[in-house]
Amino acid sequence: MDAAGNAHEFTVSELSSALKRSIEDQFGNVRLRGEISGWKVPASGHAYFALKDDAALIDAVMWKGQRARLNFRPEDGMEVVTTGRLTTYPGRSKYQIVVESLELAGEGALLAMIERRKAMLAAEGLFAAERKRPIPWLPELIGVVTSPTGAVIRDILHRLGDRFPRDVLVWPVKVQGDGAAEDVAAAIRGFNAMSRRPDVIIVARGGGSIEDLMAFNEEIVVRAAAASEIPLISAVGHETDTTLIDFASDRRAPTPTAAAELAVPVRAELVAGISSFAARLDRCIAKTVEVRSERTRLWSARLPTPTAILGMKTQRLDDVGERLPRALRAGLQQWQGRYAQAAEPLRAAMRSRIAEARHDLAGAATRLRPTLLTGLVQRATDRAASSGRLLESLSPLAILSRGYAVVTRPDGSLVKRADEARREARLGLRFGDSADPVEVVVGGGGTKPRKSAPQGDTPLQAKLL
Repeated sequence: MDAAGNAHEFTVSELSSALKRSIEDQFGNVRLRGEISGWKVPASGHAYFALKDDAALIDAVMWKGQRARLNFRPEDGMEVVTTGRLTTYPGRSKYQIVVESLELAGEGALLAMIERRKAMLAAEGLFAAERKRPIPWLPELIGVVTSPTGAVIRDILHRLGDRFPRDVLVWPVKVQGDGAAEDVAAAIRGFNAMSRRPDVIIVARGGGSIEDLMAFNEEIVVRAAAASEIPLISAVGHETDTTLIDFASDRRAPTPTAAAELAVPVRAELVAGISSFAARLDRCIAKTVEVRSERTRLWSARLPTPTAILGMKTQRLDDVGERLPRALRAGLQQWQGRYAQAAEPLRAAMRSRIAEARHDLAGAATRLRPTLLTGLVQRATDRAASSGRLLESLSPLAILSRGYAVVTRPDGSLVKRADEARREARLGLRFGDSADPVEVVVGGGGTKPRKSAPQGDTPLQAKLL
């Protein structure tokens, strides 16, 4: 409004720009203390939230680059102190603070947040004593989750080398700042997913402030440690530092060096112990042998000698050996007498049976008449003569004697058909008055027949040799 009381006319954009310049010029950089509300990080990586107290609320934005420098994870309800520039957002007609740095309002607030998280996770049973597993006595492979450039990994390797050298697999991670908690949790899960898994995992970090160690108070790290199937040793900070991963791990070590001492025994002590056990074993064996030998000598002194044990038996054996031949002869004579006594009735019975058989045989010979035998012989002779006549009538030689001949091949096989005879160069003709066949040549220069032969019947011409 001017001096005359007239209102100034602006466009919306002009007014927004004027307000923006006015606010930024008047306030510049400011520090605000308040409680975080509605913290969210979209895919762009920028953080959007609000700062509030008992009576007011102001929107805030923190760009991705500034958020990456945070050493703790902001959460709703956390009291913080921000430093930034107050500006407007014309798109929604509101003012906001662009946060350039974000700090906890005090260590008490951070500890209160950690205690609330600890109580929540403990209520889920993640810190229960029955879930903790024993650390392997002598692991073959040790997995270490830590920064690859710090002094922690060198201290662990040096201590392992002094006590009992073992294979070590290092999973390099960030141990503070943005993304550190995700790196540590991913490393724990990665060791559990390997085909050759470590026998024990050490999660280690050097000392620092409570803000520096906040990555190991994050819920994602605590849950990964509690879910690990591999026994886990936490070694975060110095002896007085305590983080939530210490409650979820199977063993807590006050320092990374102490974690290496928990992971393996002292090799020299083991060798000395084994040597001591071996010496004790040798002494026990020697003492046992000595006691048993003395006991054996005492018992052997009480035992009778073999001569005393066997003397009576030997004498009895000799006595029995002398009486045995006499007993055998007496027994043999007794059995011979019994045999002679039992054989006499048997001989008489056999003689009677033989006499009866001879009498029966003589009677049968008398009854057998010669005429009966003569008749049997005559009938057999007649049957043989009849069979001979029949055989002679059926003989092929008898047929040949009536003018027939048998046609054979040179190998002696019979020729039964005319077409078979035409295929042969030589044939044999056997007549009834000779056992040897007459050889003939098939074909030759014979005269033509005076009469034509019937169709399909070709004459067989032969020439006697």
